Amino acid sequence: MGMAQTARDLYDRVVELRRRFHMNPELAMEELQTAAHVTQVLRSEGMEVRTGVGKTGVVGLLRGRRPGPTVALRADMDALPMTEETGAPYASKVSERMHACGHDAHTANLLGVSMLLNQITKGGERLAGNIKFLFQPAEEGSGGARPMIEDGALTDPDVDAVFGLHVSSELPTGTIAVKEGVASASSDTAYIRIVGQGGHGAHPEKTVDSIVVASHFITALQTVVSREIKPNDAAVVSVGRIIGGYRSNIIAPRVELEATVRTLDPEVRASMRERIERILAGTTSAFRADYELDYAYGYPSQHNDEEMVKLVRAAARSVTSSDAETIPDPSMGAEDFGYFSSEVPGCFFALGVRNETEGLGVYPAHHPCFDIDERALYTGMQVMAQVALDYLERAFE
Repeated sequence: MGMAQTARDLYDRVVELRRRFHMNPELAMEELQTAAHVTQVLRSEGMEVRTGVGKTGVVGLLRGRRPGPTVALRADMDALPMTEETGAPYASKVSERMHACGHDAHTANLLGVSMLLNQITKGGERLAGNIKFLFQPAEEGSGGARPMIEDGALTDPDVDAVFGLHVSSELPTGTIAVKEGVASASSDTAYIRIVGQGGHGAHPEKTVDSIVVASHFITALQTVVSREIKPNDAAVVSVGRIIGGYRSNIIAPRVELEATVRTLDPEVRASMRERIERILAGTTSAFRADYELDYAYGYPSQHNDEEMVKLVRAAARSVTSSDAETIPDPSMGAEDFGYFSSEVPGCFFALGVRNETEGLGVYPAHHPCFDIDERALYTGMQVMAQVALDYLERAFE
């Protein structure tokens, strides 16, 4: 039986899995039920399974009967802390928990891929090399890729290449799109405390007003991008959180700020802490205040390997009879798949889920009405499976 027919036979089960995950969302590093069900499906297919990888991650292994390289396929499992408003019959049953970024679809799709590959290779009998299935926790925020790597997800057997996908509400259902080279930004966070001297709002001369200092700092901070970074080197610095003050007639003794810092170039990234601290030190000194800075380095920039991109394009043509679209510009969003592709060559591509006629996939990710056209999973399963097979076959050319 061919891939298309096998995928068609698996489609209803994959949709059922997606809806099960969607109704039972779990936050980062809490994906216990999701991981348990993933484990159950993989073991029912006779695969080798490791659980608790990077705390709640799962690694399945389809081991080929003949020696060869190992390719890894990745999906993320966690949901977001928000309330769903889709009104769908399979809407979240958990208060303030929602799969609003498509990770339920990613997990169901990869389970579909594992079943598809297991069946068409006869449990690995027709396979030269190995295929790993990485079910990752905590993509949203804390980053589960790095703990999985530290826990051996890319070893025993050693992974030679890695692929992943993300659903996209910007592309028609079943469309594949990919960006060669730098595909997304690194994501770091600056935690800042400005320390002044509080007092009565009627006597500002006896205080150091931390809110005024913070206001000047936020304004000056924008010059990092507008006046210090070359116009063709993309960077974003956004202050997203401010905490300070008690009431109108009290001058706040301190203000806390949190800023996200996004860059595409590693050299620019390496310079950002110094640039921010220089402005922070100068501003606070000018107003007789002090400061504290904690700078946390987060996800690296995602880089798609040229040869891996070619494999994705070839798989898209094979499955859909159409060329994959080219994503013109890198995203300033961040994706911790970049940890995997920093270790081995990889490619992270997009799967369209937008069906305007039926009103599916028309809301962006992280929106309370986010949903997908599930028919995209039929294409997603096949493209990812074809990529894995093509990679292993290429080793014997």
